[in-house]
Amino acid sequence: MIRSGNGPEFIPVGPVEWLEDLGADTYSIDPGRLWQNGYGESFHAWLRDGRLDCEEFWSLEHARVVLESWRIEYNTEHLHSSLGRTTPVEFAAAQPRPAALVPA
Repeated sequence: MIRSGNGPEFIPVGPVEWLEDLGADTYSIDPGRLWQNGYGESFHAWLRDGRLDCEEFWSLEHARVVLESWRIEYNTEHLHSSLGRTTPVEFAAAQPRPAALVPA
């Protein structure tokens, strides 16, 4: 299941259809109930405090480059306590893959 905010900007049609094709459900939190998505809200706060509030973006392309660099660092170098002090890449590699995602 994928949980997100309740606005249409959070659930574009393409990804929802793709998730449904994989057999996954989507779930929107109730309006004004941010605690229903604590992990997402925590991530957004961390992104805002750790990167967005520290940068002055000169263009959309500059923002893309800076944020892609941050995304790579966040997923490959930053240890996450919620993942047993591993990186998301290390954690994901240790998980069994669902049959629907394994190439035929």
